[in-house]
Amino acid sequence: MRYRFAPLVIMAFLSCLDAAAQDSTLLLEELVVRAYHIDSGLDRVPGSISVLSGDEIRVGDGNNFANILHAVPGIYMHSGTYATSRVVIRGVGSRTPYNTNRVKSYLNDIPITSSDGISAPEDIDLLGIGRMEVIKGPASALYGSGLGGNINLYTPAIDRNRAQVSLQQESYHTTKAAAGGSYRGANLGLWGNLSHVQSDGFRENNHYKRTSLLSSGSWQQPAYTVEYTLLLIDLEADIPSSIGKTLYETNPRAAAANWNEIKGYKEYQRAIGGITVANRLSSRWNNRLTLFGRWVDSYERRPFNNLDDGTSGGGIRNKLTYHADRWNALLGLEWMSDAYRWQMDLNGELINKNRERRGHTNLFGMVYWRPDNRWNISVGGAWNKVDYRLTDQFPANGDQSGSRSFPLIFSPRIGVNYAPSPHLAFYASSGHGFSMPSPEETLLPEGDINESIKPEQGMQYEAGIRLNLFNNATRLEASVYRIDLDNLLVTKRATEDIFTGINAGETRHTGVELMLQQRIFHLSSFPGSLHLSANYTYSRNQFIDFEDDGNIYNGNRLPGVPSSIARESVQWQPFPSLQVNAHLQHVGPQYIDDANTVENDGYFLTDLKITYLIPTTGAGSFELFIGMNNLTNTRYSPMLTVNALAFGNAEPRYYYPGMPRHYFAGINWRF
Repeated sequence: MRYRFAPLVIMAFLSCLDAAAQDSTLLLEELVVRAYHIDSGLDRVPGSISVLSGDEIRVGDGNNFANILHAVPGIYMHSGTYATSRVVIRGVGSRTPYNTNRVKSYLNDIPITSSDGISAPEDIDLLGIGRMEVIKGPASALYGSGLGGNINLYTPAIDRNRAQVSLQQESYHTTKAAAGGSYRGANLGLWGNLSHVQSDGFRENNHYKRTSLLSSGSWQQPAYTVEYTLLLIDLEADIPSSIGKTLYETNPRAAAANWNEIKGYKEYQRAIGGITVANRLSSRWNNRLTLFGRWVDSYERRPFNNLDDGTSGGGIRNKLTYHADRWNALLGLEWMSDAYRWQMDLNGELINKNRERRGHTNLFGMVYWRPDNRWNISVGGAWNKVDYRLTDQFPANGDQSGSRSFPLIFSPRIGVNYAPSPHLAFYASSGHGFSMPSPEETLLPEGDINESIKPEQGMQYEAGIRLNLFNNATRLEASVYRIDLDNLLVTKRATEDIFTGINAGETRHTGVELMLQQRIFHLSSFPGSLHLSANYTYSRNQFIDFEDDGNIYNGNRLPGVPSSIARESVQWQPFPSLQVNAHLQHVGPQYIDDANTVENDGYFLTDLKITYLIPTTGAGSFELFIGMNNLTNTRYSPMLTVNALAFGNAEPRYYYPGMPRHYFAGINWRF
């Protein structure tokens, strides 16, 4: 079934107009954002940014990161399983096979994106995220490589002593248990959360288990503050992989035959940590120095070979800021270096063994100038340098050692925000971005270094408007954008187990994004309060100049990007102790191949959650919840393998089936 328009968005705007005639006494709070390096009210930011609070992050079942990201316009997260996903922002990143590598992610200002550009923010338990900020489009002048954008995560604020225990049961033997708490002393704050999730999954060979610990804290002194962040993850996940059209339509529970036969899986342990010293050098000067390190040990059992790999490394990130009455300035440096080792074996025999050293240096600066209270003008830029060195430790197939040093890349950015009143703001920005080929993409199918491959680079142009209406009870934002990319990086599958990267010409990404937040009514008695949140994205992502294996795809749509996405959330609290949350999402059709001959139909999903609060006098409060996802039992594919190849007589395996209707229930005890 195809969707030609988004009725949810029309409903949302009608609700907004209807609210103008109602007396809403509860105001939407002013949002302060950090992602542009200078703390600022959202209505003063010279660029597009979306913010999700901790309450918004925890409105669902607590296990699906994609449902949370889809509350932000312009983002689509492919989610095949809990351990297989891909984030696409404004159409950038759709060509990566099984992970996210065009988006850069941070946790409390610590890079959680590895030096090869791979991000996995979905590994962080949602109970550990107190705030999320998303910059859409190139932000290289602010954060270095990441052409799609940035996802900045923050642990919850430490404001008082408290503890929480959570237990949850879901369909397909999915169980989640978590415990955490915070301590607030005179100058010491500590927070931590330990969680465990396991599931049999609804498909064959789909077992999943993850245990994670996330902790942060701060020690405040008059002249400085010391902060720390520590993330530990132990994950095991079976791999059902993608399936062909016949199985998708007749038996979506099935795993791919070759993966199911050998019971393919992956497992890894990951540690990320950092210490930050924030100095108040004077009334105008501040410095923030972060030292961070990371370690990963991973193993993957696959039908074609087995991969044993790991990474160790770290780096430094420093920001020096100056604050004046009419202008602010910052100068920053981020440097990271990783040692990556991997080896592959087949039938117990070693077939490959390598070690890589990866280095990335980013020097950035930004100036914010406010000629008066209505204007905020930013000008900045960054210089980035990336180097790879490969050491072949398996000489039986020839020495393929080599190095690749990419030229220095300069990324400028300019942004303007004009707010003639507290209720109205206009913004526009233009910026350059780039994404480096991963070390694997720099290798030819034979394993040698590809000296000709180049980074993909692009320019983004955007303009938007922000409105606060009806006594600040309504927040509306609309934006338009265009991104022109050159030297597009495409990951090609040479064989079932060999991938390589090529530069494939030019693409253009254009779109419109709408976001609405509305307090429809807020009363002290029944019917209580009703809050609406809605967003809509329409995008057109095209090949402008793209030729592959003699085929010309100029004018075709990029595969793996829905033409339209709409999401509406309704939160109704008829009584102080009862809350009902409903989420409705429409995802438009999307092509699966470059030739635009195979198309995945659009789909519509509905989720529902009911929460009941039981306060007590001496034992804290108990929160009971029950919910249902995919209420209409829609058959859909939330992740697609773009340009999947057919091997032998088998069908191309394009589809990761989405979960059918499933239920969850649990309890949160806060004290």
